[in-house]
Amino acid sequence: MTERNRRVLWFVVFIGCLLPAADLVYRAFIGDLGSDPVETLIRTTGDWAIKLLVAGLLLTPLARILKNPLPIRFRRMIGLYAFFYVCIHLSLYLGLDQGLDISAIVKDVLKRPYITFGMMAFLLLVPLAITSTKKMVARLGPKKWRQLHRAVYVAASFGVVHYYLLVKLDITWPLIYGTILAAALLWRVWQTLPRLARSQAKAARTRA
Repeated sequence: MTERNRRVLWFVVFIGCLLPAADLVYRAFIGDLGSDPVETLIRTTGDWAIKLLVAGLLLTPLARILKNPLPIRFRRMIGLYAFFYVCIHLSLYLGLDQGLDISAIVKDVLKRPYITFGMMAFLLLVPLAITSTKKMVARLGPKKWRQLHRAVYVAASFGVVHYYLLVKLDITWPLIYGTILAAALLWRVWQTLPRLARSQAKAARTRA
């Protein structure tokens, strides 16, 4: 694939990730958000946040399986789009659903487990979004940066639990996302074990 084609593909993915937000804006403009527009906005942005978060975690395994680094080029963009939808999701909840009532928000976070898990997922994603730039990778160093960004698995897990506790009845999609996430995590562990074994063997030889 030529560099021009890669840029075109990057642009297509960029626009594709933006379309759900544009669709919500259009539907809000024409009054097509159903009987509870706030609930529709909150649910839809949350759905897209978890979809993109899980999709981003699959890009590295996909690149390794295909033996093509192309999918990794979209990892940061998709991750940042996931955070973008998380921020909209949270802002709608804080502003429209809770009216920025700090006392009510704190009570909701402490009282409702699904809100608690959602808030924890957001707090974990904040440092990951902040350190997503190449400059931050250079400042932290590749090793520390990778260690920090492994927290995305925890954040995604909290997001899936948040979704599972929220839907209550139809848990099909939370289970699908949870299964995909578990598979991605097991693949990561499986890939890490040989490197860990080599590292331990090297350390043993050094001590000897």
